[in-house]
Amino acid sequence: MIVPFGHVLILAGILFLMGMFCTVTRRNLIMIVLGIEIMLNAASIVFIGAALRWHHLEGQVFVVFILAVAATEVSVGLAIIVYA
Repeated sequence: MIVPFGHVLILAGILFLMGMFCTVTRRNLIMIVLGIEIMLNAASIVFIGAALRWHHLEGQVFVVFILAVAATEVSVGLAIIVYA
């Protein structure tokens, strides 16, 4: 692994905190969904980093499911924008 695992964890932690801050402080539903999306991406980064660190494929499988949830979340947000 070219990037040290500690740096991956720091990046994911910063992204997760940014998403949490966005989710807690915003009152707009779209911005709350965007904050949750950022937190899901942070979890994906950790899963990929751990999968590369320990040479297990399960982390990458979890990321595929996270991406499916994120795509569903984006489609619901788009439907809210179009409907409103």
